Amino acid sequence: MDCPACGSSVTLEVGADHPPSASLTDALLAADEDECIEVSRNCWNCGWHEVRQVCVASIETTEGDETAIERAALLDEITDELAAIECLATLEDALAEVRRQRRLEPSTADTDADTPE
Repeated sequence: MDCPACGSSVTLEVGADHPPSASLTDALLAADEDECIEVSRNCWNCGWHEVRQVCVASIETTEGDETAIERAALLDEITDELAAIECLATLEDALAEVRRQRRLEPSTADTDADTPE
């Protein structure tokens, strides 16, 4: 965000109960019901300052689909591994192997056709 007074960048700081590096997202996710989180925005160029409070009225949680959670974790792990590979030939080999494995998997259309109605 830019400062409304001078247009310079502003810093966002989350209340005194959190470390200076805490993000607003982390503070909100760690908050308890009926907790208020103070957020200040500061322009170190012109001195503009604003303080707001975000109050958590209620918290609703739902359990995620275990398969989707496991799949997302595996995708993150695969992405991290691929990002660490610097050799182009190794990446090409990995892509070829993934495509080979996908060809070997039975498609969902084939399995649905074999199911009696």
